[in-house]
Amino acid sequence: MSETVVVLTEEPLNEADVQNLQLLAGDETTFSVLIPEDTRRNLVLDFLDRLSMLEVARAFRELLHGQPKPEEARLAADEARRISAEALVRAGLPGSVEVVGDDGVTALVDYVKNHEVTRAVVITTPHAIEDTFHRDWANRAQEKLGIPVLHLYSGTGYIGDS
Repeated sequence: MSETVVVLTEEPLNEADVQNLQLLAGDETTFSVLIPEDTRRNLVLDFLDRLSMLEVARAFRELLHGQPKPEEARLAADEARRISAEALVRAGLPGSVEVVGDDGVTALVDYVKNHEVTRAVVITTPHAIEDTFHRDWANRAQEKLGIPVLHLYSGTGYIGDS
């Protein structure tokens, strides 16, 4: 029986992420990876997240840089798409990767409504504020979907609380 697993990621898929997806893959599993453009970031939350991870210099650097220009965000998303597609191919995982609009959760919900999907995976970096108050992508998606949502932290085997 074939199944589709939809993956929402804020970072390009890396080796650890692909290994985690391989653990979820059955004989006939196909992955559909969604990468948001991220042209409108919440700079205050990003700043607080970086501070909570003791990334003080990075926090101030990103705050001073401000919102990415739309064309910068689109180029970054396209590059993340390319890297993620190559990672799937290297791992022998069938699937597709597409860039979606700014709101990743809405794109995930729309995808699930329009496709036969059995599971969703959300891959993010840790976000102290959102994770603590259950406002991260995985929790928000779980509230709206009728399928299981697994929250993984990028580059690790750690599972988020969703």
